Amino acid sequence: MPRILIAGYQHETNTFAPSLADWAAFNRGDSFPAFVRGQAMRDQLSGINIPVGGFIEAAKARGWTLLPSVWAGAIPSSFVTRDAFERIAGAIVDDLRAACQAGGLDAVYLDLHGAAVAEHAADSEGELLARLRAVVGPELPIVASLDLHANLSRRMLATADALVAYRSYPHVDMAETGARAAELLARRLAAGRREPLAWRRLPFLIPLNAQSTWQEPAGTLYRQLAEIDAANGTVLSFCMGFPASDFDECAPMVWGHGAQAEAAVDQLYAAVAEPGQWRQEVLPAAEAVAKAITLASDASRPVVIADTQDNPGAGGDSNTTGMLHALLAQGAGRRFPGEVALGLMFDPAAAQLAHQAGIGAEIELALGKAVPTFSGKPSDPPLRGRFLVRALSDGVCTLTGPMMRGLTVQLGASACLEIEGILIAVTSGKKQLLDRALLRMVGIQAERLRIVVVKSSNHFRADFQAHASAVLVAKAAGPMAADPGDLPWRHLPAHIRRRP
Repeated sequence: MPRILIAGYQHETNTFAPSLADWAAFNRGDSFPAFVRGQAMRDQLSGINIPVGGFIEAAKARGWTLLPSVWAGAIPSSFVTRDAFERIAGAIVDDLRAACQAGGLDAVYLDLHGAAVAEHAADSEGELLARLRAVVGPELPIVASLDLHANLSRRMLATADALVAYRSYPHVDMAETGARAAELLARRLAAGRREPLAWRRLPFLIPLNAQSTWQEPAGTLYRQLAEIDAANGTVLSFCMGFPASDFDECAPMVWGHGAQAEAAVDQLYAAVAEPGQWRQEVLPAAEAVAKAITLASDASRPVVIADTQDNPGAGGDSNTTGMLHALLAQGAGRRFPGEVALGLMFDPAAAQLAHQAGIGAEIELALGKAVPTFSGKPSDPPLRGRFLVRALSDGVCTLTGPMMRGLTVQLGASACLEIEGILIAVTSGKKQLLDRALLRMVGIQAERLRIVVVKSSNHFRADFQAHASAVLVAKAAGPMAADPGDLPWRHLPAHIRRRP
């Protein structure tokens, strides 16, 4: 039976964001599983909705022998530090060499993101693939799964035997994509050579909020992708790209593997490359709150507002206060006392003060932070006031929603604070609010709210949208631009338009 080395490296790099992904970020376990190596990797990641979990199950069904190396993931932020990348890549290369010397190896599978930019390697996944290829030579198969937001490079395509990406955003099909990577590897092993490859890059960036497959046009386009695959026997991928990674191959791409790859890619490209379909509606913070208050007055389910420019799943630090100030200015909490909430607010100092004071206490503090933004101006000032401590938590939370179900995150000391009728979920770790369990962790029942502000762009839809009366996207000052045309690009090629 084939012996397969498996490893993972996950980071989505917003090169305009304020915080680096250092070695500690890959070991915290706040948003992704903490760094793990060897058999513990297989034990801890099996059964979780992430790509390597799906690959492990598919490999088990085929009777493959798996040699677990390293899995490393950190919450999206600015550059991966040289130190962190070299530790991760070095460990995988060392394990690969050892596996080749001890009994041989038949293939490599990598669980990659595809938009990781290191301080010294703009295409860090391409660099990792090249180092592995240098060890195993040109013939040993290397297959990888990718995030839908991968910024695919020519080096990645040339170095790997096959690549396949998620087909949903929110990413509810991560494990399924790992299984699809196993199918590509099985095809590669059976053929004894690489399948034909075709690819085409779109000439414009797609805003993050326009990419949701729970909306149009993406929902229909990914259904077309599956239909084209079925008709041609191909394995297609369409990465809409992460439009905040400032390097020269940042742009959406269509590619596919199979005998009919060229025709299939051309057909899919024709459908996705029409720019007009990718327009988006994003409201200023004050306008979003005013609209939410009006809608919530007659709604039986909460109105959800996405605080998209402070999304910690796209490089924000989840600590800006623009939406809080807008809620307070319009009296949202006085209008609906205890039925308006915001989360997750990353503020370890505030969480610690709440734990020291205890439930029922009132504490004076300045919540949140003014951070640098892509505009060159800082975000809104901290919210100074008197807060009631409503609930406390140790921040250990097992996710129950469609994304990453079964994953336990470690967010440290956490609390529910209340000010003027507004509930705020405060944590000591950074995590995108993509699962209602993260609010329940501090005693907030999302279904009972009138208005809930989530620091997220699209992933929240997986667990919130079915329970919402309406979803609005708001644009408060923060590190992640809702419109990629607002970013101060330096390396984006002239032929790639900043907007559709």
